[in-house]
Amino acid sequence: MTGGYDAGYRACDCFWGSEPASGLLELARLVDFKGFKVLDAGCGEGKNTAYLLGRGASVRSIDISPYAIANAHRAWPNVPIDQWEVGDIRRQDFTGNVFDLVLAYGVLHCLHDESDVQTVVARLNSATRPGGFHVVCSFNSRLQELEAHPGFAPCLLTHDFFVRMYKDWDLLLASDSDLVETHPHNGIRHRHSLTRIIARKRLFT
Repeated sequence: MTGGYDAGYRACDCFWGSEPASGLLELARLVDFKGFKVLDAGCGEGKNTAYLLGRGASVRSIDISPYAIANAHRAWPNVPIDQWEVGDIRRQDFTGNVFDLVLAYGVLHCLHDESDVQTVVARLNSATRPGGFHVVCSFNSRLQELEAHPGFAPCLLTHDFFVRMYKDWDLLLASDSDLVETHPHNGIRHRHSLTRIIARKRLFT
């Protein structure tokens, strides 16, 4: 569930940088986040949470890695410490929460298997109000270079699998593209195929 990133979190004060995710910035072109109730599921070091808080949203921020959360404390000293929760999103109770936006950025491929992904996404869907949004980014099965992730065996599902999970939503974006990156703690250049989805829950089904 940690995605093999703990070594990077321990080695770097800010492993992912401070710029918010591209999918979130894309959605920001369409909506104003002021007053939004947001779930940042797998918040990492908090760059997306910090961005949304700065735009007037309220955010529940959860990550399974205590090292990521420790980095969030250092990276965003003006954000209250109790903003950040260490927890497994598979074990969280979202009962009574109705979110305007759910972020699942880099978390679904850290789950164990297809059933795990389906269960988590179904729970996140149920916790989203009609008219609310999901922003999703996940490794998919097309192309993965994992040399920079020793010991990590991600859950790799097809791009079409992710699209089908949102068949009853309005898809604003559904892309399958490559990311080339170098992690700062090991310097290994590598490539991932990524599914990115921005979807809006329909008001009526």
